[in-house]
Amino acid sequence: MGRKEKDRRRIEDVRLEILQAAKKLFLKEGFEATSIRKIAAQIKLSPTTIYLYYKDKNDIAYTLHKEGFKILGEQFSVLRHVESGFERLKAMGRIYLDFATHNTDFYQLMFIMKEPMDFISGKDSCEWEEGEIAFGALQQIVLACKAEGYFKGLNENSVALNIWALVHGLCSLKLQGHLDHVASAHLNVPADRNVLEEAFETLVLMLDKMK
Repeated sequence: MGRKEKDRRRIEDVRLEILQAAKKLFLKEGFEATSIRKIAAQIKLSPTTIYLYYKDKNDIAYTLHKEGFKILGEQFSVLRHVESGFERLKAMGRIYLDFATHNTDFYQLMFIMKEPMDFISGKDSCEWEEGEIAFGALQQIVLACKAEGYFKGLNENSVALNIWALVHGLCSLKLQGHLDHVASAHLNVPADRNVLEEAFETLVLMLDKMK
């Protein structure tokens, strides 16, 4: 391995160390309580070194945000093999639920923490490229559903936005513990039941009736 290749790999390794340390601190201590100095101390680097890689902690949060969308996008890639629009919609929802429950750290950075979006708003261009790609895929699936007779008379953009909001709401309630608490305390649902899965199935049934 040549010197340049070694240097390139070392740079990428340091970037990854910074991101992993920051992700843990953001979620454990909160964004405001996490400083560049704390991130640096976590991986035994100087704060100055961190600034060689990232402008500030908002930049770090946004980079993690993009990494999460990359992972989610790779999982969504299987949808192109699903022919039916409505089956594709269901599959997309299940992938989203699975991502939220198995990648909770990234999910919170992508959809719950506001700092990555604040970082985007501070740029000259406020485009949210990675999020818009994911939402655009949902819009196309809703259009395919409309071609199959679903959502008659409804605007596909509004339908897509509402579906995303509903599924995101379920995921957020699950991650914060509210979904299971309400199901147990007020609906008498046994603790061993998958409340998130059942709630999603109910949503699917509701959407299926919109044909």
